[in-house]
Amino acid sequence: MPEEEGVDRPLAGSDRTSRSFITGTGETMHSHHLHPSGRAPAEPKLVAQLRATVDTGSVHAAGPEFTRAITLFNAAAESTPRVVIRCTSATDVQAGVRAARDHQVPLSVRGGGHDFWGRAVRPGGIVLDLTGMRGVRIDAERRHAVVGGGTLSSDVVSAAEGAGLTAVTGTAGAVGVVGLTLGGGYGPLIGRFGIAADSLLGADVVLADGSLVQADAEHHPDLFWALRGGGGNFGVVTSARIRLHPVPTVVAGTILYPGTNTRRLLADLSEVLHGSADELSVDVGFLPGPSGDPVVYVAPTWSGDIAAGDAADGPVRGLARLGTPLSAEIGPVARSATLAATDAMFPVGRRGAIRTRTVQDISGDIGVHLEHAAGTFTSPFSAVLAHDFHGAATWPDLASTAFGMRRPHRMVELIALWEGDGRGDEEHLRWADAVHESLAQHSLPGGYVSFLGPEHQDQVTEAYDTNAERLLAVKSAFDPDSVFSATPLPRSTRVGGF
Repeated sequence: MPEEEGVDRPLAGSDRTSRSFITGTGETMHSHHLHPSGRAPAEPKLVAQLRATVDTGSVHAAGPEFTRAITLFNAAAESTPRVVIRCTSATDVQAGVRAARDHQVPLSVRGGGHDFWGRAVRPGGIVLDLTGMRGVRIDAERRHAVVGGGTLSSDVVSAAEGAGLTAVTGTAGAVGVVGLTLGGGYGPLIGRFGIAADSLLGADVVLADGSLVQADAEHHPDLFWALRGGGGNFGVVTSARIRLHPVPTVVAGTILYPGTNTRRLLADLSEVLHGSADELSVDVGFLPGPSGDPVVYVAPTWSGDIAAGDAADGPVRGLARLGTPLSAEIGPVARSATLAATDAMFPVGRRGAIRTRTVQDISGDIGVHLEHAAGTFTSPFSAVLAHDFHGAATWPDLASTAFGMRRPHRMVELIALWEGDGRGDEEHLRWADAVHESLAQHSLPGGYVSFLGPEHQDQVTEAYDTNAERLLAVKSAFDPDSVFSATPLPRSTRVGGF
């Protein structure tokens, strides 16, 4: 079979399996779209172009499929695009990218739809909905998986478990694994296997000119470098090859402590975790308790030998002896079950906002501010979570990927979640902004870019550290017209720019 035009050795599984019949005039003819007079009704040029190049049933400018595609995890992130393409192949993505350029309209990509800022949908633009591209192919012998651009974390973890393997993901199963990986990807296996981006082996990418290329260590290495931590700002990843690891079962659980005397608890916890084994990663934070008072949330994950991790005197169960817990549920569990548990904690459809800081530790002054943040929660659904970054995540040289922070730290999520119709949003936004500001003087430079918005430009630039200039150079080379805008990019620090 001859190669498709504009394709540079893609990964397997990206060819179209069906195509609408195209007439010699370039119009897609479907009898159910004909006017009673026998003539096709007039369509906006953008929609007409898309229906001439993409299966007409995949192009939606209104209706239930349109509404489903623009409904995101965060109900407060509301935007109305011009058209949605329910992509089933790289060919559909290419058509969408070319149409966006031809008609000079914004372009966005929807994978899992979990970005708090709602960047999967841009007003007046084209949405490339990749939720129909959720295929997973496991190569157990070589320990890797090829995943479609819309694959969820739960999809690949569940598929890999059948082969006794797992993928590096975040804590939630409903998050798109490709978007998570492009942004870096904190998660419970971080100490043993690094961030999700460290397990990316290659990707098929549709570039700004509509061409499809393969990016890996040998092909387009600069692009491959930028994809590992630079976000979806360089093209649309239609397929990715990720490394798998032989850890289908972990020792994990949740320990809840009363929200009293928390400073001592956080100090003791910090001491225990300092220098802990790479196999142990622990998320720590505050949640509103059943009575309304905050509780301390401790969520360990042990990815080493199960017997050692589950031992009564082992490192995991010891975390339940730092005081008198309200509850402690710990034991061996499939990773797919841990992802599902997090999804249940944070269901789709609430209104929300997120802020983030990077801190050295959770004790001392930081602990005081986190405790105060919990004491002023404005909603029973909000949370403060501090994610581990240690072990294998710190091993790569800073310049080896675009991800700009390789020293041990904790990434803090300040999550405001509430229910309502939008009329009471300000109270919750003020809480998030106030806590974010209170942590500023005690935080390390930068922050996790996937959680930063456009008003946090100083944090964005600092987040990439010495990788910022190279990242902008790759952006200029592959997308000089900024067709793709997924997460914020740093500003150039060079005089005169590029």
